[in-house]
Amino acid sequence: MASFSLEAVLSPSEEPLTDLTKPHRMGTSIMAVAFDGGVVLGADSRTSTGSYIANRVSKKITKITENIFVCRSGSAADTQAVSEIVTRHMKMHAMELDDIPRVASAARMCQEICYQNKKALLAGLIVAGWDPVDGASVYSIPLGGSLVRQDFSIGGSGSTYIYGFCDAHFRPGMTRDECVEFVQHALAHAMERDGSSGGVIRTVVVTANGVEMNTVPGDRLPTRDLPALQ
Repeated sequence: MASFSLEAVLSPSEEPLTDLTKPHRMGTSIMAVAFDGGVVLGADSRTSTGSYIANRVSKKITKITENIFVCRSGSAADTQAVSEIVTRHMKMHAMELDDIPRVASAARMCQEICYQNKKALLAGLIVAGWDPVDGASVYSIPLGGSLVRQDFSIGGSGSTYIYGFCDAHFRPGMTRDECVEFVQHALAHAMERDGSSGGVIRTVVVTANGVEMNTVPGDRLPTRDLPALQ
């Protein structure tokens, strides 16, 4: 009869958990939509290091100024560094203007940093907000550092699963509430399929009247189709 060693089962593995030493990555689902009068930004909250979940409730939507926010995907360290640099410059720019800066200014600065350092950075960003000159605007800055203004933008690893959903459900002229519902449903579907996305859904609504932040818990994700297409 073959011998069975209980010690071999209970003793810890001699191999180090190398995944825990890897950089934190935001294998992410991020999104932003413009409507008449403002924008809605949304993101999941899972941060990973290798195959391990490092943080289930991280914040991937970062404030640049009172009227501009950025959704971050890619390397957590890289995107935090870019957003902090842009935040500092935009605050100085606002002091020079004695007014809130344009969203385009923040987007172009993010784009310039990402493009000039495209071989060193792993950063995919969506810059969105409202200003008196351009109104509501959404700018996509994917890996490589290009800059595209869009009616809506999606990014991160989870975005590959919802391109068809977004194309089918987005329509120009949606109201604020319809955009919030659109973002929450799209991100919920991405989180259902993408193993690198998860946690809760955080949304930020930016208008001329201010900012509103909300969180949808992970056990209340709206994974059904939008009412308009049922």
